[in-house]
Amino acid sequence: MQEKKLPLPPFTKESAKQKVRMAENAWNIKDPSKIALAYSPDSRWRNRDLFINGREEIEGFLKKKYAKEQYYRLCKELWAFTENKIAVRFAYEWHDESGQWYRSYGNENWEFDENGLMKVRFASINDLAIEESERKLIWAGNVRPEEYAGLSEMGL
Repeated sequence: MQEKKLPLPPFTKESAKQKVRMAENAWNIKDPSKIALAYSPDSRWRNRDLFINGREEIEGFLKKKYAKEQYYRLCKELWAFTENKIAVRFAYEWHDESGQWYRSYGNENWEFDENGLMKVRFASINDLAIEESERKLIWAGNVRPEEYAGLSEMGL
């Protein structure tokens, strides 16, 4: 029996938004082994200048990412979708070991298999050094509350 990750394609606007929010929540919880299960076993990524293949490499990448990007807070927004593809834009904030804060902006293109697992992810990301006082992604707990503003509402 093949694993499934709801919602499944073909996507509607509502199911695409649900998929985006589920991804945001998972990345904010920061559990690499759990996050990796949302991707197909043979998933292919381009993340900045890295090429990552399969769940084991995804998990390793995420462990390093969360170790470097401390106090990570992410917000994603649906940009566009088709039957089995979703485009998102995102911003996340974090600080490095020295305490320097950053806001990272980017776009992702996702392609899903028939079981709702992401099989392709292309991410383009730019980092901007910010002052702690400029942070906008501030909430209690790991997951952004439903009533918390999204990217467009925050002017990001």
